[in-house]
Amino acid sequence: MLNKGQLAPDFEAKDQLGKSFKLSDFRNKKNVILYFYPKDFTAGCTAEACSFRDQYDTFVNNDTEVIGVSGDSDQSHLKFASKYKLPFKLVADEKNELRKSYEIPKFMAFIPGRVTFIINKEGKIIEIVNALFDAEKHVKQSIKTLCKQLV
Repeated sequence: MLNKGQLAPDFEAKDQLGKSFKLSDFRNKKNVILYFYPKDFTAGCTAEACSFRDQYDTFVNNDTEVIGVSGDSDQSHLKFASKYKLPFKLVADEKNELRKSYEIPKFMAFIPGRVTFIINKEGKIIEIVNALFDAEKHVKQSIKTLCKQLV
């Protein structure tokens, strides 16, 4: 898996609304919370997404963009975001290319991992949260890390 201090691999993707963006678009402008999760509409993933939603103002107020990534389709992401009123970008990584470039491990060889990368404005990874069974930890640790960085 990637390490803290490394430059986050750049990528180009479309969000659930079909809008294209690059990770590098945020460089020198915003921090990025890039979180990989197993699947839309599952209990842990829904709790995690809703927790990011509930804290979204905290992230926005700290110049931070939130981006969720899973292997689900654009249509699944659109329904997921709509149902739970998710205000951030969701990326369909159906071929697992983004997951591979970020070296996300699988659990028991088939369950996609739950890993969050906190990326500063310079594009460097400043924290990695790898906790498959503790979805809430990802949001709490993201806020804690951003608060430390801003002090």
